[in-house]
Amino acid sequence: MLDPQAKDFLHLLGEREPTSALTPEENRAKGVALQKLAGPAEPVAKVEEYWIPVENGEIKVRVYTPEGEGIFPVFIYIHGGGWVLGDLETVDVPCRSLANQAECIVVSVDYRRAPEYKFPTPLEDCYEAATWVADHAREWKGDPTRIAIGGDSAGGNLAASVTMKARDQGGPTFVSKILIYPVTSLSFDTPSYKANGEGYFLTHESMAWFARQYLDKEEDMFNAYAAPLLAKDLSGLPPALVITAEYDPLHDEGLAYANRLREAGVSVEYTCYEGMIHGFFWMAGIMDKGKRAIEQVAHHLYSSFHE
Repeated sequence: MLDPQAKDFLHLLGEREPTSALTPEENRAKGVALQKLAGPAEPVAKVEEYWIPVENGEIKVRVYTPEGEGIFPVFIYIHGGGWVLGDLETVDVPCRSLANQAECIVVSVDYRRAPEYKFPTPLEDCYEAATWVADHAREWKGDPTRIAIGGDSAGGNLAASVTMKARDQGGPTFVSKILIYPVTSLSFDTPSYKANGEGYFLTHESMAWFARQYLDKEEDMFNAYAAPLLAKDLSGLPPALVITAEYDPLHDEGLAYANRLREAGVSVEYTCYEGMIHGFFWMAGIMDKGKRAIEQVAHHLYSSFHE
């Protein structure tokens, strides 16, 4: 049964112009209005921003430091938004909450977005950000031996792919990865797409539009770095927390990825939030289960950092 708070949100949202009918800029402008659903921003001890080098440019990261002396473990957070929408402000509130509750530094990554920058550029940006964090963590009281990575939706997709890339290329080591209703496939053909692809905020049509913006060519949809569920080998990846929502088109591929990780010998904590829709994690200001998910992520991080 649809959660009453999710139902109220969908009722208030009403009929919306389809994502595919708008330009990326128009969709981004509409998305800004939803940021207030995250609730009030908690104070943290320090917020700093850095520009870091990436191929053919630079990107910004925002570093949230909690109260205390340090040295702090580090959580790299990658925002969602279909690789097109979202930015540092979209996830400012949950990043602050996670820094305080998990007693860790949170580094939020402002990767370059599609369609201006198509696959694999957003992934490469996130990988470079992870490498930069590992190399520079001590400069802001971070512990380079205790780094976790995660994200929501497209950010979960990027986080999963960063860990594969790091494994394959001898990159940074992660103590955990947090995947919140991640995109792991680009086939759009699961039962949850058929059941939840219309009327629950994220739609089948909008996901297809996002993929068209992100992918440079059709064969990219079969690249495991774009669709991690297609990876032949998921062994040697960090322990994972995978969160899905019952009324989300992405539910089945999130569960399938969690199961594939387990089969590969990776430790997995999996939770489906019943009655919830895509996006609930950053709607903690209006959804109690969004708050609960943030608490779960913080607890998982704290445990991973202190094992």
